[in-house]
Amino acid sequence: MLIRHVALLVFLLFFLPVSSFAQYTFQDAFPNLPNLSSPVDLRNSGDCTNRLFVVEQAGRIRVFDNRADVNSYKTFLDITDRVLSGGELGLLGLDFHPDFQNNGYFYVNYTANNPRRTIISRFQVSASNPDSADKNSEYELLNFTQPFTNHNGGWLGFGPDGYLYIANGDGGSSGDPQNNSQNITNLLGNILRIDVNNLDPGLNYAIPQTNPFVDSTGSVRKEIYAWGLRNPWRCSFDPVTGWLWAADVGQSAREEIDIIINGGNFGWRCYEGNLPYNTSGCLPSSNYIFPIWDYPRTAGTSVTGGYVYRGPNQPGLEGKYIYSDYGSRNVWAITFDGINPASNQLLFTLPSGSPTSFGVDEAGELYIVGGTRIRKIIPTAPIVAPSGLTAEATDPAIVELNWVDNSNNEDGFRIERADDGGSFLLAATVAAGINSYEDTVSILGDFQYKVNAFNSTYQSGFSNVACVSVLVVPVEMSLFTVEVNSTGDYISLKWETASELNNRGFDIER
Repeated sequence: MLIRHVALLVFLLFFLPVSSFAQYTFQDAFPNLPNLSSPVDLRNSGDCTNRLFVVEQAGRIRVFDNRADVNSYKTFLDITDRVLSGGELGLLGLDFHPDFQNNGYFYVNYTANNPRRTIISRFQVSASNPDSADKNSEYELLNFTQPFTNHNGGWLGFGPDGYLYIANGDGGSSGDPQNNSQNITNLLGNILRIDVNNLDPGLNYAIPQTNPFVDSTGSVRKEIYAWGLRNPWRCSFDPVTGWLWAADVGQSAREEIDIIINGGNFGWRCYEGNLPYNTSGCLPSSNYIFPIWDYPRTAGTSVTGGYVYRGPNQPGLEGKYIYSDYGSRNVWAITFDGINPASNQLLFTLPSGSPTSFGVDEAGELYIVGGTRIRKIIPTAPIVAPSGLTAEATDPAIVELNWVDNSNNEDGFRIERADDGGSFLLAATVAAGINSYEDTVSILGDFQYKVNAFNSTYQSGFSNVACVSVLVVPVEMSLFTVEVNSTGDYISLKWETASELNNRGFDIER
């Protein structure tokens, strides 16, 4: 069970001067991109297209290519006609199905009116335009009433187990007056986990068999994965450890960071962070899981959850959880290994644009969303990873790669390739100043590529992964020998092909 940490340590760490961590600063990630309107989330689609999707609270999702010089975005989805927005209401969450590349499914979390409620729905991308979704494809998975206008949570995301997780606030007002977070017969103040690939009777999804209440009877909600949360505002999975990190906004004294575990009760309204809040009717403290980190209102007023950094260009942040606070605009990094007490490092304070969310691209690089802009931490790696990698089959046997060189100190680039979902292996190296490569493919199938830069001392992290399919094409064949053995019990056929590719097999018809 995770343990409490001493408040004095929290205080001391949070008030170290900013100059102590001056090696980290930030920049506008896309300076030519038009301003966004109340952005609250940023996601990538994980389909090797290297696009970014930004959720606008009013009910729109914008999409654009992940390039520093990008100067426009497209509207991927517009459901402003069905979203109730304003204050803490609106289109609040987005994630893409793990097999989005093939099925085109993505999922959203939004609030609607009459009655005021949260809706979790699936949509599908247009069959003719990958940058546009079919707004008429909505398939509602579940909905539940919101008693007040605040504390809607709104995050959703697929875990490494393939299930969809949904973070819900306690229903709002102040102090959880309906005690929703400690009530496992409703869907408020908790994190749900559902299986969107299967159906249980009477549901538009299935209940995973490892959910903590899967065998419960009566009115207990079997969708619940963890409970006792106030208003989890942005969660994320660490792709290395699999941990689910959650930032839970406090009431009036503490903001907290939790690592969510199956069947965990995280204490609200009995506790706010590590402090008692309203323990009337509560169990002994040993029944609750306390945050790995919390901080006082003197350091911020509303925590914004982020991501564990696993990108290519910030080696000093590798494995640290990067998060922020909407009120103070401080951006911090938590170090936590699950064994030793967590420690916290102030990276910088944003001068404007209160952070509403974070996001990562397909390479794992981290972005900060807030105000009308998207920012990123300036690279500190000694050699910076290439970006914008694309792959295109220009000939049945040739794949053309192109990428953007972000360093000026490399000796060359390493190109790695994975065939049909296999392991990445070195395919080639090219010299500095060459930002493209043609790979002659000796087999047919699906390929993934990634590129990094190197010099005599260092090598960078990897670019985004680019995918390409080399399709099986008709092969010109000519039959040149038909032989019958002396007893007539078999016939031998011989032919030649005009292709040098390794074929998957041949069909012989008679």
